[in-house]
Amino acid sequence: MSDERDDPVHIVLLVTPHFNVSATTSFVDPFRVANYLTGTTTFSWDFVSETGGLIPSSSGLSVQTKSLADIGIGNPALVVVSTSWTPERHYTDVIVGTLKKWMRAGVTVGALDTGAFVLAKSGLLSGKTATVHYEHIDALIEIAPKTTVSENLFTLDERVFTCCGGSASTDIALHFLRSYCGVSLANAASRYLFHHEVRGEGSTQNPKGTEPTGYATPGTVRRAIDLMEAHLEEPLPIPVICQRLGVSQRQLSRLFGQYVRRSPVEYYRDIRLDRARGLVTQTEMKLSEVAAASGFNSQVHFSRAYKQRFGLAPGADRIEGRVPFEFRAWPMHSPKARSDMDG
Repeated sequence: MSDERDDPVHIVLLVTPHFNVSATTSFVDPFRVANYLTGTTTFSWDFVSETGGLIPSSSGLSVQTKSLADIGIGNPALVVVSTSWTPERHYTDVIVGTLKKWMRAGVTVGALDTGAFVLAKSGLLSGKTATVHYEHIDALIEIAPKTTVSENLFTLDERVFTCCGGSASTDIALHFLRSYCGVSLANAASRYLFHHEVRGEGSTQNPKGTEPTGYATPGTVRRAIDLMEAHLEEPLPIPVICQRLGVSQRQLSRLFGQYVRRSPVEYYRDIRLDRARGLVTQTEMKLSEVAAASGFNSQVHFSRAYKQRFGLAPGADRIEGRVPFEFRAWPMHSPKARSDMDG
């Protein structure tokens, strides 16, 4: 991009109630810093919602937004859809129609966090590669069968991009900053933000090896977890996992107790239930189908294990699990006593 620009690159941040404010501001920050470092308004942006006004984030912080009807007749350079809880509530005719209009006009359209669900329901991810936070990957696979779902931090597929959120929002923003302004300014913005390692499109959400807090998980434990994660629908017996790894059950149990703080059986059950919760709260799959997809042959066993782990039955969680964080400290909540619901 030339240093001489008559009009700033305009970005629209389309947010919905209970959006992820951290991911959203992490996306904006590199452009803010670029303006500061250059002393020019190279980039401009608007926070926009369907109706305008104050929009609460999932952390309780609210932002003032313009309405879609008030952002003018010109087309932005970038549009970013940022949602978090209950993205299915925002597949409105106005939002979907506006996104499709921008795509037809040649605008680059993307999503942070569960905004990918809005793009999918708008038909913008058909035939594309996309990503979402790992918690919601199974749900995106279910609702977007014509989309290749990736576990990378972000994806870029022609004029459509998706990002899992969090600090990865800064990575993809720096990618755009570099494409507009060159590597020097992108590097300067990265240093200013103390974002010293800019991760690329091929970076995975959960890299193997060193853990974020610094210690390394033993290879045996990591390989066991990999086997478990690869066989959620049809769980492998623990003795089979041990046989494939060439270790005894006693050794595997000792390693899991030391590094995971749970037995292999408990850990395997919990990650299957975690998958189930994503499908319960983010899709309309029948609960019997959710149970089967999570490796439970018995609906009764599934409901009992689900309630024991999350404090309420799947049928109740399908309703309450979609309540935003500030109203219900999901998933570490203590729901009121209620009658069991098996859906």
